[in-house]
Amino acid sequence: MNDTVRAALWMIGAIVSFTSMAIAGRAVSLDLDTFEIMLFRSLIGVAIVITVATAAGTINQVNRRNLGLHLVRNISHFAGQNLWFYSITVLPLAQVFALEFTSPFWVILLAPLILGERLTRIGVFSTIIGFIGILVVTRPSPETLQFGQLTAALAAIGFAGSAVFTRRLTRTASITCILFWLAVMQSGLGLAFAGYDGDISLPTLANLPWICLIALAGLVAHFCLTTALRLAPASVVMPIDFARLPVIAVVGVLLYAEPLDPFVLLGAVIIFAGNYLNIRANTRG
Repeated sequence: MNDTVRAALWMIGAIVSFTSMAIAGRAVSLDLDTFEIMLFRSLIGVAIVITVATAAGTINQVNRRNLGLHLVRNISHFAGQNLWFYSITVLPLAQVFALEFTSPFWVILLAPLILGERLTRIGVFSTIIGFIGILVVTRPSPETLQFGQLTAALAAIGFAGSAVFTRRLTRTASITCILFWLAVMQSGLGLAFAGYDGDISLPTLANLPWICLIALAGLVAHFCLTTALRLAPASVVMPIDFARLPVIAVVGVLLYAEPLDPFVLLGAVIIFAGNYLNIRANTRG
């Protein structure tokens, strides 16, 4: 079995995990708000990270260096994840996933400011293509524009900020250290925002398995994606990741009777084209 096939198998795991997280998020959204979901997800994440890191012998890699950078990174991710959880409750799942795929374009724009990376012509051109795709997906007008579309688009910006700051952190911090502070800081943020009104709803016995699935699926999805990128070039891996869109579209039809919007699919193809153009240019460079 060659590395490309292995990467494809890991990406199947990532697709299943991301899809499972969306289904679980919807399942608990009637009883828990997004801040409570993030709180309990992160608390479970702390336990998972500590257990795995201890077993792997990497727990000693956790340190307090660059805590300010960890905090900025986790605020960005916390905001993006909360907006994403909200969006999947008010929009068709395919539309949320399509808008989520705009995150790389925001990375292109943020990287020169935060990482000092060069903004290329191909990067600018691919970003313009991506924004055309956003317009096709959302078709902004007083009749069609929805608040959920705005939150899904903002979630993509939050994920982009998280990715850029993560890239900066990897210069000095290990994956174990980054994941530890991710879980710990987002537990604190979840507690603060979920408890600002003095009322935190606890998961019921029926909801607890869904919360555990959200926590586990989030970690597994990113582990699978990272592993796939180590085995094969991004130009091979990312088109496979795009299979999340038709998969979630089918899930939306089967589980929630969501209609298949041809404009969402068309816009998603345009967004993918912009992403793929940038990936190919960087791979050749």
